[in-house]
Amino acid sequence: MCSDYAIEVNNVSKCYHIYDRPSDRLKQSVFSGLRRMVGSSDKPYFREFWALKDISFKVKKGESVGIIGQNGSGKSTLLQIICGTLNPTSGQVKTQGRIAALLELGSGFNPEFTGRENIYMNGAVLGLSRKEIDERFDEILAFADIGEFVEQPTKTYSSGMLVRLAFAVQVCVEPEILIVDEALAVGDALFQKRCFERMEKLRTNGTTLLFVSHDQESVRTMTNKAVFLEHGVIKFSGTSADALLEYRKTLHEIESAKLNETARHLKEKARKNREETQHVIEANNVVSTDEIMSDGEEKPFSERLKTFSFGDLDAEITEVEVFDANNEPCSHFDPRDEVRIIVHCKSHADLKHLNVGLRIRNKEGVKIYSWGTLNQDISIRSGVKAHGEVFWERSFCKDQTFKVQFTFTCGLGPNLYEIQASISEEGKPYYAEQRMIHWIDEAAFFTVTIEPKTYHFGGVVDMGMISELAE
Repeated sequence: MCSDYAIEVNNVSKCYHIYDRPSDRLKQSVFSGLRRMVGSSDKPYFREFWALKDISFKVKKGESVGIIGQNGSGKSTLLQIICGTLNPTSGQVKTQGRIAALLELGSGFNPEFTGRENIYMNGAVLGLSRKEIDERFDEILAFADIGEFVEQPTKTYSSGMLVRLAFAVQVCVEPEILIVDEALAVGDALFQKRCFERMEKLRTNGTTLLFVSHDQESVRTMTNKAVFLEHGVIKFSGTSADALLEYRKTLHEIESAKLNETARHLKEKARKNREETQHVIEANNVVSTDEIMSDGEEKPFSERLKTFSFGDLDAEITEVEVFDANNEPCSHFDPRDEVRIIVHCKSHADLKHLNVGLRIRNKEGVKIYSWGTLNQDISIRSGVKAHGEVFWERSFCKDQTFKVQFTFTCGLGPNLYEIQASISEEGKPYYAEQRMIHWIDEAAFFTVTIEPKTYHFGGVVDMGMISELAE
């Protein structure tokens, strides 16, 4: 009986041998064979690098799964093993159905062949007869949109043309399993739109999708589950929203560690400078009134830090409230209503250059809008908004509480909406140098409905469109 799983990855590991010198590779090849012949133990001339270690997960037929992680986490290696272009050191992969994969730019193309010849060659590799390729050729050519270049060698193609042709071939054969790596990033905006539409159509028709991207919003919207890889092991596996949250937490921890290490070096340098100054003072019998700075108290740990939040916690969001135009608590709105969101904050250290922000997402995970005090500051500084206080220039004392109100006309289509809130320190008066102090998912929710007999529009947002008879 056929399995319900399109992809089964069981205890897969991949080890590479790292040689410090080219001669070590030769020594390993020659001496290891001689030692085995005489029965002595083998002395390795290499270091082991485990790109993947004991990876296991299953993907059901028709599911869409994202693979996320930093560069070097093992994502591409894993995809190559699943596709069969790379053998694992241990473990096994089982797949059911025809696989179409877009892993590397132009992979599978012969640069000396024309686009037409490569279409037929790749179609044959995917198991199509020449007649089947003939039937799909016009569709492939229309999707790739490379025009007369189809008769030119692919070595003359730009990176965008290569990926368009490669993707067109893969998706037009209607695979049971589609595997897409970062290659789509080189395409233009219109082509990316067509790619996502085609992938959505394939998903609807039951194609299993394995999708790798650094674009978190694409992973959130294109997949319902995700696997988070870190240093070749699975750090988290679950829903896409939960996996992306863990990914963002990890990125924050890495960035914080780098900043703390830089701060430690600067502090050590300052300490040495003070000691040298003190030696000069003592040598000249001068009494110094300067005191050497102590490490100070440890940063307070917030008891309110929960599953859906992360940050350095020099300040924290204590509450997020949603009100209507009459300042009454409200969680249900018409698109024409005014919405007021108040973010309550408390600083745990002396702070400046803050940005308090919001992000609104619908229940499908699509980011609808993001805005922060820094966005308004930019408008004030640039003269787009004539008046107002620049929030970025304010300073906040330790244990100070403050709140920020965001007001807007709803304008959203019927759905459930999540509010994410954040406090960040911005090194410049625009988005360039950011330290996340506190981020919280699911800070609040509200719903929007429409009375179709009195007011109606389709889509995500009301654009206030007006229709009239043109003269």
